[in-house]
Amino acid sequence: MRILLTNDDGIHARGLEVLESIARSLSDDVWIVAPESEQSGASRSLTLSEPLRLRQAGDKRFAVSGTPTDCVLMAISKVLPGKPDLVLSGVNQGQNIAEDVTYSGTIAGAMEGCMLEVPSIALSQTYGMLPDSKISWDVAKTQGPQVVKKLCNMDLGPGVFLNVNFPDCKPDEVEGMSVTRQGKRDESIFKLDERRDGRGVPYFWFGFQRSKSNPPVGTDLWAVYNNRISVTPLHLNLTQTDAMDTVRTVLNKTE
Repeated sequence: MRILLTNDDGIHARGLEVLESIARSLSDDVWIVAPESEQSGASRSLTLSEPLRLRQAGDKRFAVSGTPTDCVLMAISKVLPGKPDLVLSGVNQGQNIAEDVTYSGTIAGAMEGCMLEVPSIALSQTYGMLPDSKISWDVAKTQGPQVVKKLCNMDLGPGVFLNVNFPDCKPDEVEGMSVTRQGKRDESIFKLDERRDGRGVPYFWFGFQRSKSNPPVGTDLWAVYNNRISVTPLHLNLTQTDAMDTVRTVLNKTE
């Protein structure tokens, strides 16, 4: 089985090392094509206004001066000797749950693999639910191989990929796995800091608020809050079919 790895934290990220160890528990044919620098929050952006640089960083290991989407496209169209059997994106440093999904470059890497008709899984290690907490990769390292092994051969149908989030706890505190739906936080995760540079000119920096929501049972938020591994099926088609009749009625209404 040929496995392609990518991420949004960059070619030197600790989470990519964890992901490689997960992949090598399943196959010896592991390829890494990851961004040269951090691309967190890049979502599914594609580099069109400047050239892309491809650098070989080791055996079956390449860095791209672009986004996770660029990396998967570059890997499948240029780098790999053939189409991969599986795309793994991550392991992200931090959760990709609820509203994070639409911002995430980690999700975008798996999404691009899915669009190219390759089974794809995004993986993230939750942390920072409490103030001043530090990330631990132990749950991803210990639980990741068995989780990916169970999920990688599933036939999900066209346009569907998986989003996996490991809880912020010790490995022996994991309460199992839950198939979840995408949740929604009670409040914005962002805070805006206004600062001043050495000349007194103001500038702004987005940061994250570390606070918990009160999510419904069955959501990705609920799962990681309760020390469960969250597995959320996502799909490329963003059409809200339930709203189509409402829109159709309004458009067909005569004044």
